[in-house]
Amino acid sequence: MGEPGAELAGHPDRLRWNARYEQGPASFTPHPLAVAALSVPPPAGPVADLACGPSGAALLAAAAGRRVTAVDVSDVALGLLREEGRRQGLRGQITLVLADLRDWHPAGAFYSLVLCTGYWDRAVFVTAVTAVAPGGLLAWEAFTAGALPARTGLCPDWCLADGEPVSLLGSGFEVLDVRDLPDGGRGPKRAMLARRRAAAPGRA
Repeated sequence: MGEPGAELAGHPDRLRWNARYEQGPASFTPHPLAVAALSVPPPAGPVADLACGPSGAALLAAAAGRRVTAVDVSDVALGLLREEGRRQGLRGQITLVLADLRDWHPAGAFYSLVLCTGYWDRAVFVTAVTAVAPGGLLAWEAFTAGALPARTGLCPDWCLADGEPVSLLGSGFEVLDVRDLPDGGRGPKRAMLARRRAAAPGRA
């Protein structure tokens, strides 16, 4: 993982999330959307867990024998994940990437599953779409604009607009499930699970 570079050292998101995770305790319970996606299951191949935090989803995928790339802006969160991975004997299965997701650039359509369960940025989503391998899955959950009244510090740009994220997928994906989730006191969210269509025979 390494130490944060100059561009991340004073990053407000890094500082905010580090402070939150330092308060503890960490929960490594896999997110329900991750459980659903891994149960489909995705084709053979690695998993990308974006804005992962101390991720139970990364641990679940690694325990199933998948290589996992876990990306987060918080080195505290990644450190917690690293230690839990070692405790579970998963060292070497999970690659930790300390980065602002807006600066994350995957090397092509590589991942059998791209997962994000607590973050929304349209540009990052568009990048994530390009990282899904043919036949692979894209699983995403984020607050909708309906959460703004309940969460006064929430920026509108961090919320799904009507029809998103499905409207941003294009014809190359088949939507397996999309649903608006109950408020639960924290603001409504929307979850989506989609599959990238496999390339036609004889075509890239």
